[in-house]
Amino acid sequence: MDTIEKTRITANREIVRAFIDALFTKGDLAAVDEYLAEDFLDHDPPVGTDSGREGMRAAAALFRGAFPDWHAMPDFLVAEDDLVVEHFSAAGTQRGEIFGAPATGRTVTLRGINIFRVREGRIVERWGRLDELGLLRQLGLAQGPG
Repeated sequence: MDTIEKTRITANREIVRAFIDALFTKGDLAAVDEYLAEDFLDHDPPVGTDSGREGMRAAAALFRGAFPDWHAMPDFLVAEDDLVVEHFSAAGTQRGEIFGAPATGRTVTLRGINIFRVREGRIVERWGRLDELGLLRQLGLAQGPG
């Protein structure tokens, strides 16, 4: 791998890191416009949102509304070619209603894995698997261990 390729891969990893920090930790909804390409496609839209940029903005706003201190903590980021894989934990204190669950004041955690494709300095695609069942259990909306 040459120096230019290494530099591009490092830049892609930093773009994803900055996007996650801006949108999910700082709650900056304008990060969608800054980091996601106009033709962004989310192959696994979170919480029933649509597959474009507005779906990602809506998901972030939903979580920020229920968990004002929501913050994402990437456990690791791995980059190769134009892909960046993120394994993360996110957490926040439930101060508002979400999915029909009233505010509890409890801290909940969401874990997951995302794969982002970066092109020309913008995120163009996302694939993800989130532990939504674990989140629902913590909110009291599903039964079982969790």
